[in-house]
Amino acid sequence: MNIGTDRILVTGATGQQGGAAARELLAAGHKVRAMTRNPEGESAKELLALGAEVVKGDLDDIASLERALAGVWGVYSLQNTWEAGVEKEEVQGKRLAELARKAGVTHFVYASVGSAHRKTGVPHFDNKARVEDTVRGLNFPSWTIVRPVFFMENLIAPGSKPAIDGGTLALGMPSDVPLQMIAVADIGKYVRLAFERHQDLNGKALDIAGDSLTMTRTAELIAQAAGRPVAHFAVPLDEVRKFSEDFALMLEWFDRVGYDADIEGNIARHGIATTRFADWVGSVDWAPGAVTASA
Repeated sequence: MNIGTDRILVTGATGQQGGAAARELLAAGHKVRAMTRNPEGESAKELLALGAEVVKGDLDDIASLERALAGVWGVYSLQNTWEAGVEKEEVQGKRLAELARKAGVTHFVYASVGSAHRKTGVPHFDNKARVEDTVRGLNFPSWTIVRPVFFMENLIAPGSKPAIDGGTLALGMPSDVPLQMIAVADIGKYVRLAFERHQDLNGKALDIAGDSLTMTRTAELIAQAAGRPVAHFAVPLDEVRKFSEDFALMLEWFDRVGYDADIEGNIARHGIATTRFADWVGSVDWAPGAVTASA
């Protein structure tokens, strides 16, 4: 590819994962077209200031997708299951891949999830596996799948941070079961790799993680960074199911099987020194009420 000339479309560019990818690509000199439903929003304006071309687009609007895909060399395809729902996310993922192929996209990078290919029985993992199958079958000149594990940033999201503010890391899994996690910024680094090394990574799927910790250790490190006691509480899965059967199935799978990204092997193969949780907690403002990382 030609850095600075070949245009890359990033969907979900104003969200966590898409934003990390867009910023990493822009910092490396890539030409980025950032797609968002709200080009007037603050996140879109920040990308514009960094040099992105910001376009309005909707994953459910075929005409807007065709406009966004016009003239792009590569695509980073990202959908949000918690916003769209499992069935709609799958439709969106397949639709974008098919339209990208028709538009003549050279390299397609799909944002999946760790272990999607392992028949987990978790609905929002299995639907991504079906999108992966679609990508494989479209015969792009080149394609790569990036499969991140649980985000470290999930712990500072509005659904988690208030409980931590009160001294409780509330996650429905046993305290002594390790969970692989990744910092969102590191996903951006792997997305950049997937584009810059598209020939080497053609047809590859990368399961990526930065660390693996039990909830006991996770709570200890948060407590150290926050300067106040924090302890893990295993939320009963019956309570989790009241919110989401899908999320409960994922937590059961974490306990029973779990992710299997090769953390050290990835570092050796790809040269990306991913963030350890002990370092990530130091980048976060753990003050009560704060919900975003300071870095």
